[in-house]
Amino acid sequence: MASGLTYLRKTGSAEATKQLASTLAPFLHEGDVVVLNGDLGAGKTQFVQGVAAALGVTSPVTSPTFNILLTYDEGRIPLHHLDLYRLDDASELEDIDYYALIDGDSDGATFVEWAEKFPDELPCDYLEITIAVDAAGQRIVRAHSCGARARQLLFVWASDSRSRLSKTAGGAR
Repeated sequence: MASGLTYLRKTGSAEATKQLASTLAPFLHEGDVVVLNGDLGAGKTQFVQGVAAALGVTSPVTSPTFNILLTYDEGRIPLHHLDLYRLDDASELEDIDYYALIDGDSDGATFVEWAEKFPDELPCDYLEITIAVDAAGQRIVRAHSCGARARQLLFVWASDSRSRLSKTAGGAR
């Protein structure tokens, strides 16, 4: 894995995961890409719900598993939410405007669930959020920066005392 900043935080409930996500929202800019990794039910969509609420999205934010892409325009910046779970081949990414959303010129922030299915198609610059659930049911949220903008984004997010993120050693998984 490329070098970058890595931070962790444990959350004990869906609401705590959403609260953590809400602290990221003020720092998001148009063109930012956030990749969300984790097992089914780990809290990826809950994370996006927290960001969306903090951006001012008032419509219900749901998993785009069947739609593949949902866009919410009513917030401070548009929020594009992709779920690649149902895609079988990287060639299908072109059909959903994936590359236009992740190339850094998007009109909003783009959140991509299940991007690890297509590692060769990841952008050059993105914030990676990995959510794992431990035996006690707590979520371990790991944030890692890949690229200069993502590093800047993670640094300012982690510097906000409301995030309560803790720095870890390097980018090792």
